[in-house]
Amino acid sequence: MEAKEVNITYETLFELLKREKDTADLQKLELSFFDNFVEYLNEKKDMLNRDDTLFSYDEKKKVEKQIDNARRLIKEIYERREKKILNIALIKSRTKSHVLDISSLLDNEKKFLGDIEKVLNAYRENVIYSVMEGKPVLQVKHQEKVAKEEINAANDAEEETKSTKLVRFLYSVPKFVGTELEEYGPFAEEDIANLPLEIADLLIGKGKVEEIKEN
Repeated sequence: MEAKEVNITYETLFELLKREKDTADLQKLELSFFDNFVEYLNEKKDMLNRDDTLFSYDEKKKVEKQIDNARRLIKEIYERREKKILNIALIKSRTKSHVLDISSLLDNEKKFLGDIEKVLNAYRENVIYSVMEGKPVLQVKHQEKVAKEEINAANDAEEETKSTKLVRFLYSVPKFVGTELEEYGPFAEEDIANLPLEIADLLIGKGKVEEIKEN
C-alpha cells in the first residue's frame, strides 16, 4: 500500500503510534517523515520565540506542552519501529532469508537493519558456528561495536517499557509525588507520559488517564 502524505500534528503522531503498537508489521511512512517532524517542531519553537503581545502566557504554556508531547510520541514511535527492525534482523540472520519485506523501512532504518544484521552474523559465525565445528570462540571484530551498542540500548528501552505504562491524560492533573518521592507533572488534558506501573494503574483506576495499549 502506498504511503499517504503525512501532515504532522499531535493527532497524526498519536494515530501513528497507535497503529505501530497495534500491528506486528512496520507501517509505511512517508520517506520525509522525520524531516516533517523537525519542521513541525521548529514551527512550534518559532511560536515560542516570536515577539507577539497577543501570545498569552497560557498559550505559550500550551505550545510548550505540545512540544513535550510531540517529543514523547516521536520517541515512542521510533522505539517501536526499532524493536521490530531488531526482530527482522534476527530472522534474517538465523534463516539467511532474503525474501522478507523491508519496503516499509525508511532509508536510515535500512542502514540500521544492515548494521545489526552484520553484528548478529559476526557473533553467530565466531561463536556458535565455531563451537559446533569444535573450534575455539573467536574475537568479534571491533568495528561491530557501534551496532552492538544499539542492540543493548534497544534491550534497555524494552526493559524500561515493561516497568512503565504509556498513558494519555483524560483530565488535568496537578503535580504529585510518587512512591520514591519523585515528582510528576503537572499534566494537562491530552498529555502523554510513561509512568511507573503502580502510579499508572492508580490513575487509570481513578479515570484520570487511559493506557495506550499494545495488542
